[in-house]
Amino acid sequence: MSDTQDDCAEWVFPARPDSARAARSAVRERLRGWGLSSADDVAALLVSELVTNALRYATAPIGVRLLRRPAGAVDVVLVEVSDPLPELPHERRAHPEDEGGRGLHLVASTARRWGIRPAAGGKTVWFELSVPR
Repeated sequence: MSDTQDDCAEWVFPARPDSARAARSAVRERLRGWGLSSADDVAALLVSELVTNALRYATAPIGVRLLRRPAGAVDVVLVEVSDPLPELPHERRAHPEDEGGRGLHLVASTARRWGIRPAAGGKTVWFELSVPR
């Protein structure tokens, strides 16, 4: 893992079950360091969902990146989770008895904006949160 500059932090996590927990912890710590602890639970939850989704299928490392952008009375936090799989996920509504299928719906209903960006080496799922200062 490598933490970077003032308004950006990046980590690479191995494709192991404990990586979702490590990603949650890293995101919380960085947001608290930026003074944005009011968003650390939501951001950690959404990162955990996206990393867990990637871990279900990936066998290569998963990247997580946070970018902070001041925007008036709020900070916008952009969170990206990248994996090496070319298949793009789809938001769906899970039935009450389903074991999975809620991750992207949770991201879509919680984040300010979100999306999926395909890349030559996989894809990036991203979301933004508005965090009052």
